[in-house]
Amino acid sequence: QVQLVESGGGSVQAGGSLRLSCAVSYALSRSYCMGWFRQAPGKEREGVASIKSGVTTSYADSVKGRFTISKDNSKNTLYLQMASLKPEDTAMYYCAALYGGAAAYSCLPSSIGSAAGYSGQGTQVTVSS
Repeated sequence: QVQLVESGGGSVQAGGSLRLSCAVSYALSRSYCMGWFRQAPGKEREGVASIKSGVTTSYADSVKGRFTISKDNSKNTLYLQMASLKPEDTAMYYCAALYGGAAAYSCLPSSIGSAAGYSGQGTQVTVSS
């Protein structure tokens, strides 16, 4: 069964931190390219972080230095540690696993959320000023 289930969202004040988790079904747990994207009302999807082969990480400029993506293969879980949160980080956050192809091979944040793949139902993050 292919499944990704996000959790850990919530409401925080600016400057606060949250850690998002994504439970990944075994079928996807070894996906070559995984990551997180977000979508705010009225805005396009934005890939924020990616991890290739469970090791190589990349970040969108908007979150670089504040967000950290990681993967625990023993728990089949993908994480997104978010610090120094800003009101503009408010969005629904989704984890994703790309199907394959060139987008998965390059595994850039821009591909997460735009290239074909699996994603979960999302978890809401709200940052107040």
